[in-house]
Amino acid sequence: MKKYFYFLSFLVLLTSCTDDVKFNNPAFQTLKDNVFWRAQNHEAYISGNGNVIIEGYLGYEKITLTIASPAVGTYVLGADDISKGSYTNDLPGQETEFSTGEGKGNGQIIITEYNAENKTISGTFKFTAINLNEDDTKNSKVSFTEGVFYKVPVTQTDIFEN
Repeated sequence: MKKYFYFLSFLVLLTSCTDDVKFNNPAFQTLKDNVFWRAQNHEAYISGNGNVIIEGYLGYEKITLTIASPAVGTYVLGADDISKGSYTNDLPGQETEFSTGEGKGNGQIIITEYNAENKTISGTFKFTAINLNEDDTKNSKVSFTEGVFYKVPVTQTDIFEN
């Protein structure tokens, strides 16, 4: 009887030693003021002037990341108006818009992979954006940390972005 028990225990142990399933689905997520935020929809496009715009949407909320090109590298935010991060909330009665830009906010966007063949872009981001409504002193800024976008589909557009 002991032999059967050991044999069955060995079989259970052997079958439980499998690799964990790894999903490689496109994603866009971050911590917004230290609260988990995951986009329900996300997209990226290259504008007519070569700027890359990466967007994540969650209900009325939208995070937009803009950089000068899809090249792998680090893009500093708050230094100019080309590379920037922004957040908008279009919920009626709670409309807000936050942005980085020249002399406003800070942060970075790191492009870790741009796959021109599969038309996807991946990377990380973090930024602190300033409320564009200077009268709203209660909500003067919003911070995003540990941001990740993974294999977000990229499309080409003729729209020119600043």
